Amino acid sequence: MELDVWRTFVTVCRLGSLSAAAAELHHTQSAVSRQIAGLERELGVALVERHARGVRATPAGEVFRRHALTTLNEADRAVRAVRDAADGTYGRPLAVGATPSLAAGIVPEALRALLRGTGPLRWTLLPGLSAPLHQRLISGDLDIAAVTDAPPGLPQDSRVERHFLGLDDMVVAVPAGHPQAGRGPVPLRAFAGATWTEDNDGSAALLRQHVARTGVDIAIDITAADLPGKLALVATGHAIALIPGVLRRAVRADVTTVTLVGPPTRGIYALTPRRDPHPCTAALLDHLDSAFRAVRSERTEDGDGTG
Repeated sequence: MELDVWRTFVTVCRLGSLSAAAAELHHTQSAVSRQIAGLERELGVALVERHARGVRATPAGEVFRRHALTTLNEADRAVRAVRDAADGTYGRPLAVGATPSLAAGIVPEALRALLRGTGPLRWTLLPGLSAPLHQRLISGDLDIAAVTDAPPGLPQDSRVERHFLGLDDMVVAVPAGHPQAGRGPVPLRAFAGATWTEDNDGSAALLRQHVARTGVDIAIDITAADLPGKLALVATGHAIALIPGVLRRAVRADVTTVTLVGPPTRGIYALTPRRDPHPCTAALLDHLDSAFRAVRSERTEDGDGTG
């Protein structure tokens, strides 16, 4: 089997469309169809099935996709390693994954501290949600992932080492000039009747759980596309939002954060593979721990919850 065909299949599964995969790979759609059909003949099983919006992997296709992705990642690593050796700059790049809030907060700080100690080091930072980052870690695409246990939580996986960094208190993001700006901690009922926005299921679940405990009548009225979009809705006065405390230093100037009495919390973790860890993993773990403790310390010293 040719790896190019495997790459075509993995791309089709990721995009859910033959035409989109053809455009990304600079092939014709008929060429992509022939490659998939040839792979199915070679394996003797259907790998994809059509549906209203495109195609998706069959159960057998999903099994093959996971193994194919691991093989392709290792092949790419081998090519990069050979090229590095040929250039006289051999050194394994560090691939870091992080949720959007951690990628905008403690992870860049930890990477800066790491690079002070290591000197020049090739590295990449891939933002994503916790579950996809976990999958990319076990597939070999990442060396370390900074994630959270926000709903639906983190899976138990014997292939992964889980390093607990601490609990992060969620805070309320409000526009500058909001009546609650400059106050805090405040009870959730202080925001009763407000319009709320959320950008992902995990954060929305934390808010709903907190609402259920307090009995305050709150509804999520606006769905944002992503974290920057959520903060933009807050900044322009359309809504308020629950956001991670680790973001306080990274929010835009026209947004203020307010702490809650008995706030929702989420655990912050660093995930690393049990096998073949990157040489810089241990040092980066130490720096992530220090960066998170620094953020927690700032919040304790501020006390009033304003950002």
